[in-house]
Amino acid sequence: MKKSPVILLGHGSGGRLSHELIQNLFIKAFHNTALEKQTDAAILPFPSDRLAFTTDAFVVNPLFFPGGDIGKLAIAGTVNDLAVSGAKPLYLSASFIIEEGFSFEELEKIVASMATEAQSAGIQIVTGDTKVVEKGKCDRLFITTSGVGALIGGDKKNINERVIQIGDKIIINGSIGDHGMAVMAARNELSLSAPILSDCACLHELIYSVTELTDGINFMRDATRGGLGTVITEVCENQAFGALLYDEAIPVSENVRGMCELLGFDPLYVANEGKVVFIVSSTDAEKVVEQLRIHPKGIEATIIGEIVSHHPGQAWLKTSFGSTRVIDMLAGEQLPRIC
Repeated sequence: MKKSPVILLGHGSGGRLSHELIQNLFIKAFHNTALEKQTDAAILPFPSDRLAFTTDAFVVNPLFFPGGDIGKLAIAGTVNDLAVSGAKPLYLSASFIIEEGFSFEELEKIVASMATEAQSAGIQIVTGDTKVVEKGKCDRLFITTSGVGALIGGDKKNINERVIQIGDKIIINGSIGDHGMAVMAARNELSLSAPILSDCACLHELIYSVTELTDGINFMRDATRGGLGTVITEVCENQAFGALLYDEAIPVSENVRGMCELLGFDPLYVANEGKVVFIVSSTDAEKVVEQLRIHPKGIEATIIGEIVSHHPGQAWLKTSFGSTRVIDMLAGEQLPRIC
């Protein structure tokens, strides 16, 4: 049967077109033993008695943006959610909701991007599903992923059970706001003299390098929707401590800062897809920064603040003028369809 240049409703029917789509695209791109069996559930070996499990949906618009696409984003977002929980990413499922008439060529590019990123991350896509809806019932393509990882090292390595202490330092691995501004520029077809690239990336190796170095990491979170500001606000909420960030210490590229000023955005709340926030004991903070800077995805790592005893339950920002202001949780949706 001649390959259609676009996705047809028949590709989601469960019949011959569905079979050909699965065989000739998904299994070919994601090939591994578990997936090739095409069972309703993948039966998998697991190296630990404790697992981390996460799920996410991706509706980014546009589907392709400088530095990535929805496929790369789906893999990186899932891998990072596992990694910041202290888990080694192992297996991933991928579900596609495709609008009738979607370009087959574009779907192939996205699937290839997913396969490349998954292979690079050492995670296998072992099961999935495909649905096709009528034209106008879905905005081109949505992807949902679920990921499973192994908690290696027992309770000692369980980041979710550690306690944040007064005096702990707040560290980030690089500049903020790149993903959000890259997507915004692509969405609005802005012509920039120096294009902003999304920081979309898998961070598990970077994270593993510091979790192996020390047990002094008391918190990790990737700063995606809501940005750095929302992560820090959530950390402090209903706690007996507060957080103080130093505006001058927070890395923001000139291009991102300029675009945020032009459009009226605060970089603190702009989404990232390759940035992780660490809260680390004060005695280990410097060596964590040094270790992060060895990795290509952490060369701009720096201490940006600390956990404090005053203003418990709140995060504050010390500005370059010496004044302070409250960092509040993002109200509403600053940038819809960002991931």
